[in-house]
Amino acid sequence: MEMISVQQAEEIILSQIKNFGTEEVFYENALGRILAENITADSDLPPFDRSTVDGIAIHFNSYENGYHTYKIKAVQAAGEVPASIDTEDECIEIMTGAALDSSVDTVIRYEDISINNNLASFTIPIKKGQNIHLKGKDKKAGEILVKANQVITSSILGIAASVGKTLLTVKKLPRVAVISTGDEMVSPEDYPTPFQLRRSNGITIKSVLEKYKISADLLHWNDDFQLIKNELSRCIETYDILLMSGGVSMGKFDYLPKACEEAGIEKLFHKIKQRPGKPFWFGKSRNEKLVFAFPGNPVSVFMCLHRYFIPWLERSLEIPETVQYAVLQNDLDFPFPLQYFAQVKLNMNPSGQIIAESVNTNGSGDFSHLAETDAFIELPLEKTEFRKGEVYKVWKYNF
Repeated sequence: MEMISVQQAEEIILSQIKNFGTEEVFYENALGRILAENITADSDLPPFDRSTVDGIAIHFNSYENGYHTYKIKAVQAAGEVPASIDTEDECIEIMTGAALDSSVDTVIRYEDISINNNLASFTIPIKKGQNIHLKGKDKKAGEILVKANQVITSSILGIAASVGKTLLTVKKLPRVAVISTGDEMVSPEDYPTPFQLRRSNGITIKSVLEKYKISADLLHWNDDFQLIKNELSRCIETYDILLMSGGVSMGKFDYLPKACEEAGIEKLFHKIKQRPGKPFWFGKSRNEKLVFAFPGNPVSVFMCLHRYFIPWLERSLEIPETVQYAVLQNDLDFPFPLQYFAQVKLNMNPSGQIIAESVNTNGSGDFSHLAETDAFIELPLEKTEFRKGEVYKVWKYNF
């Protein structure tokens, strides 16, 4: 099969959207999960007429009848049973958040009154109903407060708690294995020989998934065909998604494509007209599990993960898509028939536009610049010259 375009690869991957179902979690464990139900008000909000200031509560008719001085009948704090007045010349000293009895309908701030010998008086003009948050003004019982299909934030948790929603229905997350391959890769704790490298792709992928509350298992396989084939067969039963790095190029020890084929995993594509990440392999097992096999270079892994896997994951979890664009800040030339993903530093200009400045790197093995850049800018296949001021799509990772 010949190389496919970035657009074709995206379409093939997004044709494999999965629904992993839902589960209930305790609200304290729900931060960052995807809400799978609407949160509704269990009562009117606010549930009673309440004072928005500290001061006195009166019946407005008394003011219209010429009263400007009132006897303080009671002092009422928030949370207490509402105190009532019996005559026109009485008032209730009331605190912010306290519920109003039906005998009072207007609140005057302490700053606007004077109190002497249990008498409160004021001279400023007032309006009926002032400084009161009316029952049901925000939402009525049963109205939606938070819509489903969004990431649960701290503010959403606060709303859930306010309506007693301590169990939240959230999207189930896929079971993911992150697998690196290669005899030349040693554990980060070990000291490599001059011809070995420490494994970094696994922790990079695993940490990106943590944002989605996916706790992936980290595995490493050496370049042994039988071992890779056996482990593939085992993992395809245990996990929903395999995210692999290395072993997909054209080298003699790049066993992954053949091992996948023999393990019954159908190749959906291999190789994309892009740089970095050209040898990307994608397939599906008989039991509908997906294999994303990225090239081993760290920058290729990072780009393919953010350009292909994360959009697939967000679509599967029904997270609303946010495509972003940026204005290129410097000229770029890329004289190859490949779609180029350049590392860029993002900023905001005074007009509120996102601007992207490209960083010179030494190819897909040079991952040192990923810490100082924020995104890949996707430069179209049909062009070789890209000029300052042109606008292109960006795939963010640090912004």
